[in-house]
Amino acid sequence: MDVAVQRANLKVAAEAIADVAQDHQVVLTHGNGPQVGLLALQNDAYTDVEAYPLDVLDAESEGMVGYLLEQELGRHLPPERLATLLTQVIVDPEDPAFSHPTKFVGPVYFLDEAQVLAQQRGWDVAADGDRWRRVVPSPAPLRIVEIDTIRILVDHGVTVTCVGGGGIPVVPDGTGGLRGVEAVIDKDLSASLLATALDADALLLLTDVDAVYRDFGGPSEQAIRDTTPSALAALVLPAGSMGPKARAVCQFVDTGGHLGAIGALGDAAAMLRGDAGTIVRRATS
Repeated sequence: MDVAVQRANLKVAAEAIADVAQDHQVVLTHGNGPQVGLLALQNDAYTDVEAYPLDVLDAESEGMVGYLLEQELGRHLPPERLATLLTQVIVDPEDPAFSHPTKFVGPVYFLDEAQVLAQQRGWDVAADGDRWRRVVPSPAPLRIVEIDTIRILVDHGVTVTCVGGGGIPVVPDGTGGLRGVEAVIDKDLSASLLATALDADALLLLTDVDAVYRDFGGPSEQAIRDTTPSALAALVLPAGSMGPKARAVCQFVDTGGHLGAIGALGDAAAMLRGDAGTIVRRATS
């Protein structure tokens, strides 16, 4: 959550992205779990006004991370060809996720501290490894409101950062407008939706491990290098980390994408060549 740490991480990200952008048109998105969690804590600390809703904090985090990313990218790419776009994503107000919060936001706590915070602030909390974190609803993304604007920017050679943190979750308000809802959309599923809507050739989900693994951390750990959507979907993967990434790349490839890949940030260019990460393509007959 520290801005210096974010800048250091984004320096690595910007170098990897610039490497890919030498030969490809790139559209970027990012997560926001730590940032939106921090904003929520800061939000709760000031009691003279009613707390800002989570959708507004989602928007704040899009601007925060997008700004920092643009600064780093501007060291490698023409800064006048960079743009960050606040992006609304329509979700179903009847999505079952609203009754079963699962998306982690914010820092980790010991159990007793998490229970006190849950009682004081009306949070839902869940175990994340050996610690506990706040969880919020994570409805499925249905449609990106600003997709036409994103497409216009991309068509004019702009490297766009959009749908940050999965986008700002909104629903129709019944009067022709939209209203925000208390949720955080899964960033990987929104990235898949974005890539499909833009007819992208490839979807890269970049993280801090070099591939998807069978028995990750176990005695028979094995990296998966080449696979198909059906084979990857058959694996049991953690719901809070690799599971959504696997689901997202499978969804992208199943709906017409040429290549989906999951791997380490620094391996982005190699992943596009098929030389690193977990590569997902449709099965050939």
